[in-house]
Amino acid sequence: MPVGPGSVLDALAAVETARIGTRADFYWTLHAVFVKKHEHSDVFEQAFRIFWRRRALIEKIISTMSPATPPSRDEKERKPDAAALRAAQALLKQDKPPEPQEERQEEFSARLTVSEREILQGKDFAQMTAEEIGRAQRAIATLRLPDDRTLIRRMIPAARGPRIDLRRSLRQSLRGGGAGIELARMEQATRPPPVVALCDISGSMADYTRLFLHFVHAMTDARRRVYTFLFGTRLTNVTRALKSRDPDEALALCSAQVQDWSGGTRIATCLHQFNREWSRRVLGQGAVVLFFTDGLERDGVTDLTTEMDRLHRSCRRLVWLNPLLRYDGFEARAQGIRAMLPHVDEFRPIHNLQSMETLVKALAAEGSMDADPRRWLRKAA
Repeated sequence: MPVGPGSVLDALAAVETARIGTRADFYWTLHAVFVKKHEHSDVFEQAFRIFWRRRALIEKIISTMSPATPPSRDEKERKPDAAALRAAQALLKQDKPPEPQEERQEEFSARLTVSEREILQGKDFAQMTAEEIGRAQRAIATLRLPDDRTLIRRMIPAARGPRIDLRRSLRQSLRGGGAGIELARMEQATRPPPVVALCDISGSMADYTRLFLHFVHAMTDARRRVYTFLFGTRLTNVTRALKSRDPDEALALCSAQVQDWSGGTRIATCLHQFNREWSRRVLGQGAVVLFFTDGLERDGVTDLTTEMDRLHRSCRRLVWLNPLLRYDGFEARAQGIRAMLPHVDEFRPIHNLQSMETLVKALAAEGSMDADPRRWLRKAA
């Protein structure tokens, strides 16, 4: 959350003007000055709440969140709020390095403990600390992408191809004086299909979109034809920005191009713009579309059904990635979700590293029954 000297001076002037009354008045006075983006609201709320607590109580809360201490029954049912760990980590950061302690040898059994990597694999993106987000970004960059090659009409030389290359056969015979003709063969070439990522950048998706863009950046770095579009209230093409080698620089360029980050959601309007202006350019040769959104539509669902049907007909495979599937009790009751489900090929969760690895394996196959969207429609019915 960026706070400079100018913001501090504005906050002091605002407090002097508004006067310090109740804690709620003080909260909203500072909120009006410091919070300039929607995603900063959760961080400011947690920082303000933690500041008024006792330090021992904060350390006790953080220790209960650690996997070394078994959580109570209430803590198992309730997850920590978004940005709570990051705010606590920033407020309690020590200025001086800790004093070195004497080394002590301890023996313990690690048979029933969970490794640090396994904890990171299953942890929700919204509940990660800043350090865990950095480790997750490095883990995403090392993902091995699938080899899902498709046949194209271009022919290439092959030792045992099914077709005879007449031109190359005659050319080789002339080199030997035409005494004999050795048949040269060829076969159809293969290459990975284009991948088109349509990413929702609304306020409800902010904690997941940034890490998913790291996944798209890794795919863009490994393949030639990867096209990325961000949508909230409008559609933005960020394909060139994600071609930068450095992932942080690529995401900074994306943020500079997008004007509606963490705003509302108009899925039907953005899909209509994509189908009209970009579908014929990027959805050729068996393209795979990764549709990343929670499906919570702000406008009506009449146009949404039409645009989803057109998008489904234009691509070879449409995979819907929804972070709401992380909940065990998820049901397709929202009108936007029910309108889009009949027009997708797969319906998958995307909320942690484990779900990303499952997605990578699924892209190499043609689909699986566990991601069939029809079973969610049957549950809702």
